[in-house]
Order: sequence, then structure tokens, then C-alpha cells
Amino acid sequence: MSLKEVLLKKIEDKSLKVGVVGLGYVGLPLAVEKAIAGYETVGFDVQEEKVNMVNEGRNYIGDVVDEKLKDIVKRGKLRATSNFEDVASLDFIAIAVPTPLDLYQQPDISYVKKSTEDVSKHLKKGSIVVLESTTYPGTTEELMKPILEEGSGLKCGEDFFLAFSPERVDPGNKKYKTKNTPKVVGGVGEDATDVAAALYEAVLDADVMKVSSPKVAEMEKILENTYRNVNIGLVNEFAILADAMGINIWEVVDAAKTKPYGFQAFYPGPGVGGHCIPLDPFYLTWKAREYDIHMPLIEASGTINDKMPSYVVDRSLRILSKHFKKALNGSKVLILGIAYKADIDDLRDSPALVVIDEFEKEGAVLEYYDGFNPSYIDKNGEKVYSIKEINPEVLKQYDLVVITTAHTNVDYKMVVENSKFVFDTRYATKGIKADNLELL
Repeated sequence: MSLKEVLLKKIEDKSLKVGVVGLGYVGLPLAVEKAIAGYETVGFDVQEEKVNMVNEGRNYIGDVVDEKLKDIVKRGKLRATSNFEDVASLDFIAIAVPTPLDLYQQPDISYVKKSTEDVSKHLKKGSIVVLESTTYPGTTEELMKPILEEGSGLKCGEDFFLAFSPERVDPGNKKYKTKNTPKVVGGVGEDATDVAAALYEAVLDADVMKVSSPKVAEMEKILENTYRNVNIGLVNEFAILADAMGINIWEVVDAAKTKPYGFQAFYPGPGVGGHCIPLDPFYLTWKAREYDIHMPLIEASGTINDKMPSYVVDRSLRILSKHFKKALNGSKVLILGIAYKADIDDLRDSPALVVIDEFEKEGAVLEYYDGFNPSYIDKNGEKVYSIKEINPEVLKQYDLVVITTAHTNVDYKMVVENSKFVFDTRYATKGIKADNLELL
């Protein structure tokens, strides 16, 4: 039997042994779904705390159901380790590690490189490796393939397969989870593509689209998030103009989205957060420079979005000056919500944290409330704690309340009724009309 036939048979009879490198927002849900589907799964992570929590059946990711994690761990379908020697027993290894930007806004693929090196030392003949981390086009073939071949002494396409299948995790999404989100797969050769796609088809309740190469799949993922980044930049620019013209931008967008074709609604905000949207365009523009190509539209949208936290603070200054004849310096400001999106505890690249920094530069006296994030580590490495609750008496203490994340566990009507003034950057107060309320 060929390598492809052997792996397809193992996928069919559930004897395939699976590994997932990186047990974060992407990796843990992926490992859980593979284990639930009946495949013996091993999760790898360098953080011992995560390893221990998984082995104890204790969940730390919002999109994973606690009971399901406990069940598969108890049944021996999922275990975690920091020892990469266990790779030697696996048939399928997915790598789902962070791909941040460095201080110079260039791709930091050190986690992918290190994980690939660790896997290569123990990679067995007859296995397949799939990268899921978002990265620039060419990473799978130009970076990973040589490392895997050199470290293992095996030849890609003959002794092992290699593919790329981008993660599409959207933390907090009520409708789409890992299980039911369509997948894209591009392998180094058709056989690799077919095998990787076969496993995802066996695990997920969603379509799996095969593309011709890893580069296509890598570019596809960056297009998804760059599309969103550009459109968010566009509506943020509209919001700034709408404010100057005395127009409610939220009403404008709601009106525009009644068109059943040709328009998709995007909304303004205090900036763009999360691991993907504010980062992925930089991967593309960085790679484009290798071909002496500049992408001014993408770069401009990033500039607009990056300026929104400063714009929020500038608007706040104007609100205090206009309504209370007060300076921002010394004013008490309450930030409502610090996660990068509603109803999650994810703080990765949250614009709310940048807003906080900008307020502090202006001398504002800041506190925050976020029921999903009782504390966070600030830029100085110090732990900052949320106030315990918000109620009428608490709210009256502040000169200004700024809503930077629209968590649904907050009574915004109560907030508006009991605050001196509310600046809503997320349209959390939709339907509420008051003289002490201003929208972004």
C-alpha cells in the first residue's frame, strides 16, 4: 500500500494517532474535536500549566465545552505533554502556535520554526504534518519543508506528507465553532492534500475545500482578514467624517445593510484587536516587499485603525470640555470592557488597552470594569484589577464612562441613566436616547 492509502485507511478505521502542537485558542479546540471524533490525540505545549490543566480535564478556553474535555480525558482519548519524543508515535501532527509581529511590525515565525524543529527530530516515516498557524505565503514550503527533511532525514512527498490548513477560530462566535467552520487545505502534492482533507472531513461537520498548494491556502487566510481590516478602516474613516458632519454613522450602516446585495456591514470602533485582523495584513505587506510590491490600500487601512484609540481619547477630551468645562487631566474615567470583542476574556491586541494607555498619557484618573477580565498585566508588568461592580452609586463617581467593549452582561440603560456622561464606541447603547450619551 502507498503512504496515502495507509493514512486514509487509518483515518477510516480511527486507528490514526493525532498530535496537536500548541494548546491555545486554536490548538485546544482542534485537539478536542479530533479526540471526540474517536482519534487518540496528544496535545503538546511548552507551558506546563496548560499541560497539567488538560490532563486534569480543566478547561481554560471559552470555545471548549468543559464536560466534553473532561469526558475525553477520562476516556484516554486526549492527553497533553511537553515531551516531543511522543511525536514518534503519531501519524498526524498539526502545528497551531502563535505567529505574532515583532517590534518592527515584521512576522515573528520563531514559534513555528521551533515547533517544526522539535517535530522534525522525532518525525516517523509514514506521517503527515499540517501547519494551521496564520503566516505569510511560502512558510510551509520554504521554511518548514527543509527543516522537517533535514531534522528527520525523510523526504517530503515520499516518506511523509506536508500541508497547510489555516485556522478560522472566532472566539465567542455563537454560531460557528471549530466543529462547523469550513476548512481550506493545500498540500505539497495532491496526495498530501487528499490525506489532510480526509481527516478534517472525518472530524468536522463542515465542508473542506482543497486548493492547489500551501501558498494558495496561506494567501487565502490573509485575504480573509485583510478584507476585514480594510473594510473596518473604511468605516472608521467614515465615522470620523460623520462625527464632523453631525451624522450618526451607526444609523448610516444600518441603512446601508438593508441592500440585499453588494454591501456587507462593518462597524467602527476604538481600534482593531485579536490575533488575526490587526496582524495578518502585515504578513502580506512584508512578503510583498520581497517582490518589490507595495500595497498602499492595506497600509492605509492599518494606519487608520491604529489611530482610532487616539481619536477616542480626543473625542473624550472634547466631551468633557464641551459639557463640563473640564480638562481630561485629572478627570475620573471608567472604561467599560477591555477584551478585544464582546463576551470573551481574550485581551490579545485589544484596542481598549491602547485606549487606556492614551488616557493615562493625558493624565486621566482611570479605572475599568470587565466581568470577563477581573485583572490584566499592564505595559509596565503590573497587575491592574477591575472594580468589583457597577451600580448607580459607583457610576456617579466618574466624570466620563467610555464603552470600549460591548459585553452583553452589562445593563447599559442603567449605565446611561446613572452616569454623568457616556461615550459609546461600540453601539452597545443602541435604542437608548439621552442627552448624556454620545456615540462614536
